[in-house]
Amino acid sequence: MPTAAPQVAAAAETDPVHTAADAADDPAIWRNRRNPAASLVIGTDKKAGIHVYDLSGKRLSFTPAARLNNVDLRDVGGRVIAAASDRADERQAHVALFTLDTVAKKLVPMGRYPVGAGEAYGMCLWTRARDKALFGFVVMKDGRIDQVSIDLAGATPVVRTVRSMKVASQAEGCVVDDRTGVLYVAEEDVGLWRFAADPAAPVEGTAIAKVDGTTLVADAEGLALAPAGRDGGYLVASSQGDNAYTLYRLPGVTYAGRFRIGGGAIDGTSETDGIELIPGNFGPKYPKGLMVAQDGDNAPDTQNFKYVSWADVLKALRLR
Repeated sequence: MPTAAPQVAAAAETDPVHTAADAADDPAIWRNRRNPAASLVIGTDKKAGIHVYDLSGKRLSFTPAARLNNVDLRDVGGRVIAAASDRADERQAHVALFTLDTVAKKLVPMGRYPVGAGEAYGMCLWTRARDKALFGFVVMKDGRIDQVSIDLAGATPVVRTVRSMKVASQAEGCVVDDRTGVLYVAEEDVGLWRFAADPAAPVEGTAIAKVDGTTLVADAEGLALAPAGRDGGYLVASSQGDNAYTLYRLPGVTYAGRFRIGGGAIDGTSETDGIELIPGNFGPKYPKGLMVAQDGDNAPDTQNFKYVSWADVLKALRLR
């Protein structure tokens, strides 16, 4: 039986996505450092495109795009770059790149770029600390992970595959710790893996947490980080099989607790795919950070994303 999990109420929810059935998938967060309350959330509708929301959950803009799945973003030299796994062609994976116009509050397409053979599923970005080089990791549905370099110096981006890694079965969620250069990947029915993110590193991964039916229930889906200090904080995984979220303490990836989203005026989440989490002040509702989780069942409306105060999560689990 899964370990008991306290409920944490959602503080806000986004407008529903445009399309029905299984459509909303993965969020990313841009934190406005000058005015945290004016931060933005982006979220994919894997049947129609990608949305931009404010912290109240109001949809500010929508950019049509075919079959985007996971999304991540990074600030690159003053530009906010978003990258999404593009599975419009299931035989040839692509990365779709966007610029987030933080003034107009909309995503501007930069193009879609081929990666490798296969169906693009997961997507996460890494900024290498020593030279600020930008890399992406595209997780294929069959478990292959293609690492790409993303060169934004010229008039048009140059995306080049630099190495490949592998887990044995279906995978999707991934996240990279920019501090330590560690890539975390969720193999849905097996557990979590750790890889060195640098393209010169070995391609072998290390298993760090199992799908055990108790602390983590298949499918293991979205991953997010709450970094603290040089290498501390938490890794958070969507325990989709029992509608919960599991925390692991870094750097050792030791089990720290689990929770569910629910129990408030806003409906809770279920069957969550993607999650995102950014610590820091986002205003009065989110004084210690913002977590965003896809909601797989937002009936009677179509799917959407729920916002949770990271302070409320830490309080519910009696963590710091």
